[in-house]
Amino acid sequence: MGASLATHHVLFLVWFLPVAFSLSFFFFKAESISNVSCNEKDKQALLTLKRGLTDHGHVLSSWSDHKDCCIWDGVFCDKKIGRVSELHLNNSGLGGEISSSLLQLEHVNYLDLSGNDFNGTLIPTFLGSMYSLTLLDLTSANFSGLIPHQLGNLSSLRHLSLWNNSDLYVDNLRWMSGLSAIQHLDLSDADLHREVDWLQIMSKFPSLSELYLHYCHLDSLNPSLGFVNFTSLRVLDLSGNHFNHEIPNWFSNLSSSLLELYLTNSSLKGNIPPSIFNLEKLELLDLGLNSLNGPIPSSIGNLSRITSLYLDQNQLNGTIPKNLGLLSKLKTLYVGKNSLTGTVDERHFQKLSKLKDLYMSEAPLFFNVNSNWVPPFQLDRASMNSIKIGPNFPSWLQSQRSLRFLEMSMSGISGKAPGWFWNWTSNITVINLSNNHIECDVSDILLSSTVKLLNIANNSFYGPISTFLCQKKIRKNKLEVLDASNNLLSGELSHCWKYWQSLIHLNLGSNNLVGRIPYSMGALVNLQSLHLQSNSIYGYIPSSLKKCSNLWFIDMGDNHLSVIPLWIGELTNLIVLRLRSSEFKGYIPQQICQLSSLRVLDLANNSLSGSIPNCLKNISAMALPNFNIISFSSMSFIYSYIYGSYVENVHLVPKEKEMEYEENILLVRLIDLSSNNLSGSIPTEISDLSELRFLNLSRNHLMGKIPEKIGSMKELESVDLSQNHLSGEIPSSMSNLTFLSLLDLSYNNLSGRIPSSTQLQSFDALRYIGNPQLCGDPLPKSCTIEEQSLNRSPIGSVEDDSKNSSFYIGMGVGFATSFWAICGALFFNRTWRHAYFRFADEIKDWIFVTTMIKMNYWKR
Repeated sequence: MGASLATHHVLFLVWFLPVAFSLSFFFFKAESISNVSCNEKDKQALLTLKRGLTDHGHVLSSWSDHKDCCIWDGVFCDKKIGRVSELHLNNSGLGGEISSSLLQLEHVNYLDLSGNDFNGTLIPTFLGSMYSLTLLDLTSANFSGLIPHQLGNLSSLRHLSLWNNSDLYVDNLRWMSGLSAIQHLDLSDADLHREVDWLQIMSKFPSLSELYLHYCHLDSLNPSLGFVNFTSLRVLDLSGNHFNHEIPNWFSNLSSSLLELYLTNSSLKGNIPPSIFNLEKLELLDLGLNSLNGPIPSSIGNLSRITSLYLDQNQLNGTIPKNLGLLSKLKTLYVGKNSLTGTVDERHFQKLSKLKDLYMSEAPLFFNVNSNWVPPFQLDRASMNSIKIGPNFPSWLQSQRSLRFLEMSMSGISGKAPGWFWNWTSNITVINLSNNHIECDVSDILLSSTVKLLNIANNSFYGPISTFLCQKKIRKNKLEVLDASNNLLSGELSHCWKYWQSLIHLNLGSNNLVGRIPYSMGALVNLQSLHLQSNSIYGYIPSSLKKCSNLWFIDMGDNHLSVIPLWIGELTNLIVLRLRSSEFKGYIPQQICQLSSLRVLDLANNSLSGSIPNCLKNISAMALPNFNIISFSSMSFIYSYIYGSYVENVHLVPKEKEMEYEENILLVRLIDLSSNNLSGSIPTEISDLSELRFLNLSRNHLMGKIPEKIGSMKELESVDLSQNHLSGEIPSSMSNLTFLSLLDLSYNNLSGRIPSSTQLQSFDALRYIGNPQLCGDPLPKSCTIEEQSLNRSPIGSVEDDSKNSSFYIGMGVGFATSFWAICGALFFNRTWRHAYFRFADEIKDWIFVTTMIKMNYWKR
């Protein structure tokens, strides 16, 4: 027993000692390696680099001469040799000049400067001498100019990314032949149009697996080429170019390894070649946003590995092939916004058990499935706007427990919404059932706390609005968009708005709401747009709304309100203010002029009195071109979410016809004060609104002249000043309004000749009727010589006035000078005075004698 134990100890020592020695050696070596500090030459090179860079974010604060550079932020070393091997300086807020000291970093193989701002400088040519580089990433670093040919010297480079530097360009790509090891190449957003042989050059890289050339101004895929082959290509992105021809047949032989092909938004046209579906390894195919037509080829069934298929926003027609339902790995299917017709039924989804994202909107399809159909998939998104689903409510939705985005607007659904609909899933974020014929008591709506957008506009939802707003079960809601306009909602606006403070857009227009606007609406501090139009709301607009300082859109038209509040000027972000037909009385407050961003001021058809404020010229958005355009574009005119959008809309009357404006409201600049009791003159300062497009002051009691400088408002498309008491001539400067397509000056007291211009003579005579003293084309009344003289030529009329004024002033001064010079001489010089009067007497006698002789002659 003891001998056996001793034997075991000996064996253990024989095993343990070598192992222990090996481990000790390993840890000693590891410790010695970890203690290797960076090379002094590398440190000094990096410090020189730092001195040339601007570092507003202090990212390089750790780069100090007193520290080991291998522990500096963004610096990585090869610890075997103690040399810097990688620089990760991406998204560091750096700028300035990149020093050539980088060349001293002989072992750097990884250089990432992406996400910085080098202020449009050139890419340094010396980067092409950093021969150890395997990765060079200059993405989104604000470089510009010619991509240096020297980069072609980097024969070890495997990854080159220059995308999102929009001012880069190439004169040719032949220099790229030296990039023999390249695997990932991204030149997106650079201008490559000067190189016509780009395709042949790119196809010669034996190791290239990912090629990204989106938005590179390429204009041809060389359809005449019979064969193009990329040996190792797995990803090809040519989206956003301008090919303007059919998809070439050579795509079918492009690469046996191709997994992803992006041709979206590339001006492609013609039919989809069936051969493109021979790329059987494809996992993603994006042909969206082109002008492709014809049917979807049935060979689409060959794409057995496809997971994402985008054919949306083309002109495809015919029916959807049923073998689409055999693509068992499909997760994303976009076929919307086409001209596809026919029926979509269960067979189209037969094996699509992995489908998550379905986009079929805006195609004249009929979704016809059995009422007890249970889909094989669990959708995350169902976007099915403007395809026929109804009349019955789609019961298959009840099985979609993971659904987050539901869009079924204009789908022909009618009848009562089933009770299960409002609580069948706890994940729903977006619900859009607008423009159907759905009936539902709003008290039955139980919103999940996850819902951010609810659009039930243009349906038959009914009941008191307060029964929905004040439910205890939805007081913790996160709703940002609520559109319940054009329904049958009734009752007063509740005082429960404190539970809805996440709201950004609220539209309750065109219902049967009554009562006052509650003070509690001031709690909606995040609100950007408020629509209460076309109800029976009365009284004052509460001052609490001035707390909603983010408001840029107010529509309270067609109600029974009282006065425009003075605090309206505090809503300085307002862009659209529509208060027409709401029985407003009193004056237009001067504070409206504080709304410098205002583009639409519609106060028409009220009982407003007093004069038009002179300060309207202070509305900068109507006076200055491109005023605050960046801020406007950031406004939520379109409320975007991950898979869709909610678009604001407003009804205006720019040219005597009501029109609906959506995101194009940014293009409108309108003042409509028509059908009020306004008096006084049109302020001359209104001529300073040089960006105004639509001006309507008709049906008021305005007097005086049309502002002489109205012709400086060169963007005007419509001017209606009819049915006032305006007098004087039509300003000759109006002939300068070249965009004018509607003019109405009828029923005033205007006089004189209608100025000559292409526009003014092109309008119907009815546009000038009711001005008895007007003459000239297009009126049948011709002008007399006296009337013609009333109007001067529009060209140089102001200059002529100035010259005439100078002439008359000069003549008056000359007359006065001469008169007093002569009279003064006669007064002070007696001899001259006697001679002058003798001369006057002789002239008088001569006139008398001559006149008598002539009279006697005529008598005979």
